[in-house]
Amino acid sequence: MKFNPNIKKWIKDVIIAVLIVVGIQLFISPLTVYSISMNPTLVEGDVLVLLKHSTFERGDIISFYSELPYTEKEYASLNIFQKWMTKIHPNKSLIKRVIALPGDSIRITQGQVFVNGERLTEPYLGSPTSGEVDIQSLPENKYFVMGDNRANSLDSRSEGVGLISKEDIMGKILVRVLPMNKLGKVN
Repeated sequence: MKFNPNIKKWIKDVIIAVLIVVGIQLFISPLTVYSISMNPTLVEGDVLVLLKHSTFERGDIISFYSELPYTEKEYASLNIFQKWMTKIHPNKSLIKRVIALPGDSIRITQGQVFVNGERLTEPYLGSPTSGEVDIQSLPENKYFVMGDNRANSLDSRSEGVGLISKEDIMGKILVRVLPMNKLGKVN
C-alpha cells in the first residue's frame, strides 16, 4: 500500500512536533508566580521558565513541592491545567531562594543571616529577616530556603515548610518571560 507523499510529510511533522514538546517538558517547564513572598525579585503574575536541574547553588531561585495544602480559595483560583496537576501533587508548589546547601551551617540572629560563619550580603531583600535559626549542619540532600520578602514568606524558618528535600525540588528558575518589559534572567 502506497501512502500519499503529503500524508507521509504530515505524519512526520506531527511526530517531530510531539517529540519536541515531550523533550521540552523533560527539561523545562512554565511557572507562574502567585504570591508576594519573592518581592521585589518576583511579583504576582510573573511567568517564569523553570529548568529541571539536578544541582543547585546558594542564591538559586527554585520551585519545590511543599507539604502545605491549598485552601479552597487558592484551589478555586487555579486554572484547569493546574487543577489537573494537583491530582499528581496535591500540595502547593513554592518558589524560594536557596540560602544554605547540604552540609552548611546556618544561623539567623538579630536580622542577620550567617552561612558557615559568614554574614550573607543580600541585595535582593524586600524586607528584613526575622526569626532565630541555628543549624550546625544541614543534612545530606536538604536545603534551607527563604523568600526575598522575608516579612511575608512561609519558608524554611517555619515548621510548615522546614528544610527542603532534593527530591521535592522541581528545578531552578531560568528566565522570566512575562511581563515582556522584565524579560530575561532572574537573579
